[in-house]
Order: sequence, then C-alpha cells, then structure tokens
Amino acid sequence: MRAKDPVLVSAHRCGAGGDRALENTRVALENALDLDVDFIEFDVQRCADGVLVLYHDDWMWVEERRVPLAALSFEEFSSRAPHFLRYEEVLAALAGVTRAHIDLKFTSPDSLYAEPAATWEVQAARRAVQVLGADQVIVTTLEDKAVRAVRDWSDAEGHDLLVGLSLGRSVRGLPWHRQVRVRVSELLPRLRYTESRANLVVAKHTLARFGVAAFARRRGLPLLVWTVDTEDSLRYWMRPGRAWLVTSNEPALALTARDGYPRHRSGRPPRPPRAPRAPRTRRRTG
Repeated sequence: MRAKDPVLVSAHRCGAGGDRALENTRVALENALDLDVDFIEFDVQRCADGVLVLYHDDWMWVEERRVPLAALSFEEFSSRAPHFLRYEEVLAALAGVTRAHIDLKFTSPDSLYAEPAATWEVQAARRAVQVLGADQVIVTTLEDKAVRAVRDWSDAEGHDLLVGLSLGRSVRGLPWHRQVRVRVSELLPRLRYTESRANLVVAKHTLARFGVAAFARRRGLPLLVWTVDTEDSLRYWMRPGRAWLVTSNEPALALTARDGYPRHRSGRPPRPPRAPRAPRTRRRTG
C-alpha cells in the first residue's frame, strides 16, 4: 500500500447497516453490490452436517433454548432462519463481481490442526479460492491456530492469499485477569502474528489507534480496520495511507468519506498488493 492509495471499503455483514435482521442476507448483499464496494464482508458458521452458512452468532434460539449452531443440521437451521444465505450462494453471487472478505466464526476439532489441509477452515478457504481466485479473497478469524492452518495450506498450494488475525475479541463476562491478558496480547501482538504467520493485520478501530496501526506499518503488512461507522471516524480512517481496507456498517458513508480526499491519478483506486480487482460484470442473485 502506497501512502497516497485510496483506502478500500468492505461492506460489513453484507452491508446490512444498523438493521441486524438484514445482516448476512440476500437483501443486504444486493444493496452492497449496488454500491460497488471493493469487498463484501460476511460471517461464516458451520452446521453439524458440514454445510456452511452466513450467520454471525454461534447459537440460535430453539424452543426458548440457546442451541449451538454446530449442533444443528442445515435443515434445522434453515427452517428457523430461511432468509440467511448459504456460503455457496454468496460465493456464486460474488464471482466476477467483487471481492470476498470471509470472516470465519468456527474452529475445527483440535486433532485436525496437525494436518492443515484437513481443517474445516481450510476447506472453506479452498472453496472460495476455487470459485473466486486467491486474489479475490481475504480470510479473517479471531483464532491464531486457524490463521496458521490457512497460511500453511495456502503456501503449500502456492496461493498468494491474505489471511488476517483479528484483534478485538469480546472480553465480556471474562474474569478481569483474562480480560487484561487478552487486551495485552492484542495491543502487543508481535508474538501472535509471528507464530500464526498472519500476513494481514486486522484490528478493531480503537485498538488500531492505540498502536496496532503502527505495528502494521513497522511490519510492512496491510491493515484492515473494523468496524468504522461514524462520520468523524470514517474521515480519519479513509485518509489515504491510514489503512489498506476499512470495514463499515455504513459503506455508502465510507465511500462518500473517501471521495472527499484527492484520488489516484487514474481517478480510480489502484489495486492493493496481492488482491487485484476482478473484471466487473453485473450479476444479480436470486
């Protein structure tokens, strides 16, 4: 990323904005595609039968009980949430249109990490690469072991894939000493990034301001900042050189903020490192 390159925009949870009922749904996806954003971000969970779905939480209400999504088959899930997209659907919708920001919300059984290619995270990444191409995909996750598995697999396969370790895990409900440990590991993430081999720095906007952005610059790694929604914050983060990519619940506002800065000489955002823009042909889902 060059200092004067425009910051790219990712539509958070398919661009649902403040309406939680629309996140990761077809309606939100269509709206985001109409905005012509650089990336569409979506959350991926895994059902008990291995079907991948777009869903943020790892549980859902079933007869007034919180049931883990990993305990439900796809049929059981879809009967209660028919408006949510399957992973395969969104990949097909994005192919040849725009790039995918895949936020993995699940992990594999510990035994699978001995062989990266066998992990569920790699299976998801492999399918995205097959459909979209490695240069049209970034993969993010909160889990160090998942980042390492995907990075090791992508290197073995010769894919130039950006894989980010996300900093900003919720510490709500944790004992105070665990909260401190988590935040220190995020504000001083050198060891975690070295061991996970993440090649994309991903940070909540507050942590980015408190030193993670400087860490990314020192390491020479692209910086993805999430989730930036207010006008003041967007004006700050959309300034060229501050980040490589910004994820927002308000992608239209982010695009407006970006338009307030001088553009690249060509009048269009230049291609980011290792993630060139796909030829744009309008496709509709449904």
